[in-house]
Order: sequence, then C-alpha cells, then structure tokens
Amino acid sequence: MSLQLLTLILIVVFFTTEAASGEEVKKAVGDQVSFKLDNIGSPVTSITWKHVTPGSTVKAIEWEDGEGITIPNPRFKDITTLNIVTGQINITNLRFEHSGDYTIDVSGKEQTQKRFTLTVMNRVPKPVIEMEEVNAEVVYLSCKNYDGTITWSNSAGEDLAYQSNKESITVQKNQGNPENSYTCKLKNAVSEETSDPVHKKNLFQAESTGGPWWIAVIVIPIILVIGSVPLYKFNDKFKNFVGSIFPCLKADQGRNKGESTENTVDEHLKLNSTEGKEPPNEMA
Repeated sequence: MSLQLLTLILIVVFFTTEAASGEEVKKAVGDQVSFKLDNIGSPVTSITWKHVTPGSTVKAIEWEDGEGITIPNPRFKDITTLNIVTGQINITNLRFEHSGDYTIDVSGKEQTQKRFTLTVMNRVPKPVIEMEEVNAEVVYLSCKNYDGTITWSNSAGEDLAYQSNKESITVQKNQGNPENSYTCKLKNAVSEETSDPVHKKNLFQAESTGGPWWIAVIVIPIILVIGSVPLYKFNDKFKNFVGSIFPCLKADQGRNKGESTENTVDEHLKLNSTEGKEPPNEMA
C-alpha cells in the first residue's frame, strides 16, 4: 500500500469520526443539563441552538449581535439560558419532551462536527421486598414489576451476583448466618434506590408462629365466659364483683329480686283471702 493511499484513508477516517462524534447524556425528570463546544471561535455574530426530534427541528434559544437573546419555542421558555461568550446552553427542570438531539449554529454556520443527544428518564422508585411464598424450610423474596437493574445483597456485604437482575431470590432456613438481612437495589441510568432490609430470622419466625392465632383471640375468651356462668349464678360475692364492673347487671339483679318479692306477696294475699271461707255446700 502506497504512502499516499494510506494518508488518504487516515484523512477520510478522521473526518468521518469527527462528523459522527457526539455526546450522549441521560438525565432524570426535573434535572438540568448543559451543552457546549470546546471552542466556538471568534468573532461570533450569532449563536443558535436547535432541538432535533424525529420529524421536527425547532430553535431552543438564539442570540444575535445587536438583537439579544430570544427563546422562540415555548417548550424552552423560562428554563433555558445561553452564555454568549462560550456558547453554552443550560436547560433546567427537564421533561420527557426535551429528549432528542441538540445542534449549534455559530455565526450562521451549523457546527456539524458535534451533536449532543439527551434522554430524559424517570427516577426509579424505592423498591419493596415482598415475601412471595413460605414453607418450613424456604422463603422466596421478590422485587417485582420494576424497570431497571436489580441487585440483591445481604448484610454481610456480599453481592448475590448469582442472583443479580432476578426478581426473586431464595432464602433457606438452614443455610447461611441466621442474623443476615437482605436488600434489593434498583438502578437505572439516572438514579438508584435500595429497599428496607428484610431480616432472615423474622422471616422464619413469622412462619413458625403464624399458626392458629384465632385460638387466643376467639376461643379463650369464650371459654372464660362459659366458665364464669356457674360462679355468677351461685356465688353472691362473684355476682357483686361483676355488678360493680357492669352496673347494668346489678340493676337487672335488683329488678329480678323485686319481681320475685312481688310474686310472693301476691301469692300470700291470695292464700289469706281464701281462709275463713266455708267451702260451698254440696247438693244432696
């Protein structure tokens, strides 16, 4: 290969690389971003930044000597500034609609050697670990329905690399340190969040003590009530004790006593009214 041909190839590669070079930036909703060229040259009579999306090109901000700075598109109103010395554009309070390519014209000439690509994304939420399934020996922990990369780790500082980017992990009762805890970390290009820890000993305690709770809540009180009925009926001290706690029961006792006394008096009066009366004569 001749020296001239090699030189030509290098020149083509250089200019092709320059034309294709760019900067890709990913930001979260609400963040800010800045773009600028390494050198805009001089003298500069105008600067125009354009926002390019599929099927659309709009001016984000522009400056012209003697005219000042204008922001033609409402998409960039109140959030975009321009440094007329360096040519740097700054956009705050980013939204999804700001995603796309950004190019700059200096003194009426497009600077094709560099293009900036912006992607605006949501931050990841804080993940929540759920206990998916429990049996006597195994617990399944899951971090489900999240967009991003999932990483599991334990309190010993070990990344569970063999279970990375999986929604669920398996925790076995008889393996590993019983004092361990587990966390799920969710990450994307602009943010990361870590769940609250889940302690291994609590997982299996919940399984072993999660039996018939209704015995303590329902059955035992019923047994106590049934067992106290004979005491209430035949023991005056117990009856007075219950009456001191529940006055309505004491009032009912008083009413029942009154009714019993009235019934006894009525029967006594009836008996006295019949005494002294001769029985009717029987017809011969």
